[in-house]
Amino acid sequence: MIAQTTVTVHDPTLRDGQHAVRHQLDAGQIHTYAAAVDAAGVPVVEVGHGNGLGTSSLQVGRSRLSDDEVLATTREALTHSRLATLMLPGWATTADLRNAVRHGVDVVRVAAHCTEASVTERHLGVIRELGAEAQGVLLMSHMASPGELAEQSALMVGYGALAVCIFDSAGHYLPGDLTAFTAAVDVPVAFHGHNNLGMAVANSVAAVEAGAHTIDACARGCGAGAGNTRLEVLVAVLERYGYRTGIDLRRLADAADLAERTLMPSPPTIDSTSLVSGLTRVFSGFKRPALAAAESQGVHPWDLFVELGQRRVIAGQEDLIPDAARNLAAQGGGR
Repeated sequence: MIAQTTVTVHDPTLRDGQHAVRHQLDAGQIHTYAAAVDAAGVPVVEVGHGNGLGTSSLQVGRSRLSDDEVLATTREALTHSRLATLMLPGWATTADLRNAVRHGVDVVRVAAHCTEASVTERHLGVIRELGAEAQGVLLMSHMASPGELAEQSALMVGYGALAVCIFDSAGHYLPGDLTAFTAAVDVPVAFHGHNNLGMAVANSVAAVEAGAHTIDACARGCGAGAGNTRLEVLVAVLERYGYRTGIDLRRLADAADLAERTLMPSPPTIDSTSLVSGLTRVFSGFKRPALAAAESQGVHPWDLFVELGQRRVIAGQEDLIPDAARNLAAQGGGR
């Protein structure tokens, strides 16, 4: 007998999927996909630059559209689904949050490295004051123990988060890891999986069985590197297990077909770089800069990812990748 019978599916295709196309989705692509998943009954649709509000820049990539254009376009397309977005303290400001809520955003996620929940206090409080639903996100969650994640999650809830989403940013988890974490946490949990080891759907099911109430998933797994949990597959598997999502699977399959035709050059695959990223616990979004640095210095990408893993480089430290490649080359670590 399944104690929990319903699961909320949170679709960040139009945010996380932006990484796969260098943040270049246009208004037509965004509106058409958002309308399709709205019609399919997807409860929450998350949009924006791949790195969240206020991040369009030379450092992490210029977006084709402004935050205002993305939010307004999506809001117009949604008649049933809730509109969500993401922000990173240090990039977005309270002014960005107020602007997002003015555009009709229902859910705002505030993300921090898995041991730095304290930086989210102000922003989570502002979101609650504005009347939107505040959620916390712990990035690179594999870098903390279940007990540490539980402590950080409790802090976020104390700051006003109604739930905390655990990001498997490197696609490193196995199902048992989710069971151990969720058992240690006494707050509403969401899970966001990456597919570097081909385990994203299995990990998502394990999270649900351990008590997670919300699961993130993208059409065709659209996202950086090996991509995210595949939305249409996740919903089908959850149905097989007896969980209800409220989503029309046939319409969702059509939306996934639409996404493959219109949003991405090709669906993500698990290539050798994505695989070693998962094994070495390195952020999936490092794939492109790591490949470029390896080519520039004449070192093997696999060895560079091992080096980055040993250095425990985290998301936001892209500037350390060329240094690691130069260090490998100086040590004679060529191809």
